[in-house]
Amino acid sequence: MTSWLDRLRQSGALLEGHFLLSSGFHSPRYVQCARLLQHPSEAQAAGRDLAARLAAATDARPDLVVSPAIGGIVLGQEVARALGCRAIWAERGLNGGLELRRGFVIDAGERAIAVEDVITTAGSLRELIGLIERAGGVVGAVATLVDRSGGGIAWEVPAVSLVRIDAVRHPADQCPQCAAGIPAVKPGSRPG
Repeated sequence: MTSWLDRLRQSGALLEGHFLLSSGFHSPRYVQCARLLQHPSEAQAAGRDLAARLAAATDARPDLVVSPAIGGIVLGQEVARALGCRAIWAERGLNGGLELRRGFVIDAGERAIAVEDVITTAGSLRELIGLIERAGGVVGAVATLVDRSGGGIAWEVPAVSLVRIDAVRHPADQCPQCAAGIPAVKPGSRPG
């Protein structure tokens, strides 16, 4: 069976260059999960594999999966399909923070799984967890397709990933590619 890292490579989702990450760090490698998830069979398989890992890591069945737009939507939908629950997403509002829109509601006490496609510092995923909790939900676990921290992020709930990469990243003022004058590209879904 082909590993998820190999599947990311085969789909062209692992990019080489000079990238500005949404975390503010710079990196010579970028993971564009959308290149893999654009294939429905791969998205469905990733959702099933994450659901299986979640089932092994948690004892409570979730009521819903919540993902941040835009990168987590496809994966969140597939994880929810595999778990047999509903899927919603949060979007950036006018103030730049994540918010529930489109009539999405989290009822008090609902058990949620927070799902994201790729994390580096997990800033968006932590912001999503805060949103779920403020809405009255209870986060039972987090799941990602790719954990770029190499598993270095501490969570208070079970956390599962299909791929863990200890990715090189630099603060902008310490980036060797910036020092060499190589222009950075921002390929993610957040502008600017």
